[in-house]
Order: sequence, then C-alpha cells, then structure tokens
Amino acid sequence: MADANPLQRVDALLDDVLPPPRVRQQLRLAAGLTQQEVADAVGVKRLAVARWELGQTQPRRPHRAVYMHLLKRLAERFPEATEPDAGMLTPASESRRSG
Repeated sequence: MADANPLQRVDALLDDVLPPPRVRQQLRLAAGLTQQEVADAVGVKRLAVARWELGQTQPRRPHRAVYMHLLKRLAERFPEATEPDAGMLTPASESRRSG
C-alpha cells in the first residue's frame, strides 16, 4: 500500500469503517441469517458475532475484512436495513411469527 496514491490510501481508511452495531444486526436479520451462519462464513465463533452486534468488541484482521465485505453485500441487497429507524422485523421473521 506504500506505493498507492494518496486518494487510494484515504479510500482504504474510509472503507474500513463498520456500520453501527445495531445496523450490523439488522443487516443479518434482513438476510435471514443466524449469528452462527455469519460466524461460519467469517471464520469466527458465534460469540464473536454476538459481541460485534452488541458493540462490545470489534472484529480484527483478517476477519474484519471478511465481515465488512459481508456487511457491504448485505447493505446492497437490503438498503432499508441500514436506515436509522428501520424496524427489527423482517419479512423472514414475520413469516416465522405467523407460521
């Protein structure tokens, strides 16, 4: 990264910002994923995902990059989950409650 131009270095810093813990959880729920499924995909224990979603800890490298990639892809697919006043109920969770 030492040979990257200054704009690329700035972009790299900005791309390393995680959404707030509540949004992390909302994105996961919008996709209908469990904490265990996210943990398996990222390569950590379920408890780590729970702590990330509670804001108790932050993911570290190399898991941080994988988790951030997952969150970005989920945000593209479920943009409504990133809104500050987004409810915690999702179509998937609604169908589970009514079924």
